[in-house]
Amino acid sequence: MNSSFPPNGRKRAREYGIRIGVLPTGENNAITDVEGVLVGHVTLNDERIGMHTGVTAIRPHPGNVFQEKVPCGVFLGNGFGKMTGYAQVKELGNLETPIILTNTMSIAAAIDGLIDWTFEYEENEDVMSVNCFVGETNDSGVNDIRARFVQKAHVLSALKHAASGPVVEGAVGAGTGTKAFGFKAGIGTASRKLPDSLGGWTVGALVQANFGGILTIDGEALGLELGGYPYEKPIEAALANAMENADGSIMMIVATDAPLDARGLERLAKRAFMGMTRTGGVASNGSGDFAVAFSTAESVRVKHKAPEFSLEGGKLVRNDDMTPLFMAAIEATEEAILNSLFLAHDMTGSDGKFVRAMPLEPVLARLRAAGKLHAD
Repeated sequence: MNSSFPPNGRKRAREYGIRIGVLPTGENNAITDVEGVLVGHVTLNDERIGMHTGVTAIRPHPGNVFQEKVPCGVFLGNGFGKMTGYAQVKELGNLETPIILTNTMSIAAAIDGLIDWTFEYEENEDVMSVNCFVGETNDSGVNDIRARFVQKAHVLSALKHAASGPVVEGAVGAGTGTKAFGFKAGIGTASRKLPDSLGGWTVGALVQANFGGILTIDGEALGLELGGYPYEKPIEAALANAMENADGSIMMIVATDAPLDARGLERLAKRAFMGMTRTGGVASNGSGDFAVAFSTAESVRVKHKAPEFSLEGGKLVRNDDMTPLFMAAIEATEEAILNSLFLAHDMTGSDGKFVRAMPLEPVLARLRAAGKLHAD
């Protein structure tokens, strides 16, 4: 078990001069730029037994989420997935556990870990029902998923060691065994900070990328030529290859400190899906494409035992003021997906097949020729 791989010399998209959108990033360009959000990984990697999987935990705030629930909205871009907790979030509009991301066959372990985590709080001693929120993607293309390596202890460890600040990305945590656009991918994150004139709020995104389509970076459709890499295949074969790799899934988690209710957050989650499509994702038939958005604003939290709910700040973001938040969610999600690709590394799958990372040279050469790399 390890938290990350040794440095492989690869960098985040922005460090190569790629600028997605127009809004500035937060301090770490990560979901943890939203105050209170914590992220933890447990990475399980052992090539001898085909183990390439893990757990990523997202805690909306450092406290007891069951007692201080956060408003939440979910958007299903394509429902070919096994996410748990959606029904109650849709009905009640709030999240009462941290979010766990893992592989498809480890959902039960994730739920078990979240139940234990909730029960460990003394003030939850009378809790008899927990709506555990778990997202997944199928990493069987790299990981021996039937072995079910993830255990409850791994989930608890990811939760316990979740932290603010920079987030480790690439083939780590729940992204250890994932692929995107036919290349090795993983976990990616990014953030946007709105100027004070537009509310001053922060929006952060974290993705578990395991989907496909025609890879597009900053408007440049690179997928077909990369699908034919090293350029010996005709365009028809490259297109067929891209479609073969379109199935999979993606979990997109969006956090903001803007005071939004569940309806506003569902609207925000829809824009994360738009960020996914800007990278070339097609939401294929066999892809579970889920976007989840929550607000960390203390004024909109729901106290579990409060006799009634009232907005402490007395206000929510107006519909007319949502557009900058929409832009931020789109840009942050798009860049998070790119980071998951740029920071991933080559890996040998459980079946012995080599899974290569996205080749940097042709990507950067194409972007440079198009004037899409910025010196600053």
